[in-house]
Amino acid sequence: MPEGDRPKPEAQEMTATPHAALTQAEIDQRVFDLHDRYCHGRMDRHSFLQRAAAATAGRVAMTRALLPRYAQAQTVSFTDERIKARHVRYPSPGGTSGTMRGYLVQPSGTGPFPVVLVIHENRGLNPYVEDVARRLAAEGFLALAPVGGYPGNDDDGRDLQARLN
Repeated sequence: MPEGDRPKPEAQEMTATPHAALTQAEIDQRVFDLHDRYCHGRMDRHSFLQRAAAATAGRVAMTRALLPRYAQAQTVSFTDERIKARHVRYPSPGGTSGTMRGYLVQPSGTGPFPVVLVIHENRGLNPYVEDVARRLAAEGFLALAPVGGYPGNDDDGRDLQARLN
């Protein structure tokens, strides 16, 4: 085979099939119970991983299944031409600071648009919730997702949540 006709190693690597993600049904309920205790500050990370590994086939598979994969979850990019996305500040006269922050996303066209308020879970406004707001805007809604305490990563969010209990 002539040198120019041989496939490059990079091309061969790209065709490899990725590992299949675990489904919820494949994870032992004990792991979900332990994860709940960890997320709500009733167990430290080391204890969670030790106990969950004992209940699963391996720590790597279990961790891969439980940790968020925000990049894979993104379905609408913030640069998508169908939407306009931005972080905003707005008055909150009844609040302690006088202002609130949020993630505001609207369709690119002209309104008026129906409005959806996107309320996040206990970890605050994270990349997944921002993507939900972008998906709604891509479907023709103006979406506001108020900021509610996401410190920038899930471990710090877990610690923040534990202090609220």
